[in-house]
Amino acid sequence: MDVTTTIGMAAAACTTFAFMPQVVRVWRTNQTKDLALGTFLLFTLGTVAWLTYGILKNDPVIIAANGITLLLSAYLLFKKFTEEKM
Repeated sequence: MDVTTTIGMAAAACTTFAFMPQVVRVWRTNQTKDLALGTFLLFTLGTVAWLTYGILKNDPVIIAANGITLLLSAYLLFKKFTEEKM
């Protein structure tokens, strides 16, 4: 594995797993009131664009990182849209 791929994998791991504390918090509390809907919609759109780019470039690091991030973001959006309003 070359240095460029190693750096890409490290960057992908950092940015993907930096998102995990938010997912865990929503999972445990079942609350999304502190999440800004616009931010997560834009973030998810960006993730879809990165995933598409990775697929078009046939780059497994970009595909894996953004595929995982898209699943996590989709979970948060699902929870945000289905949360009961008080």
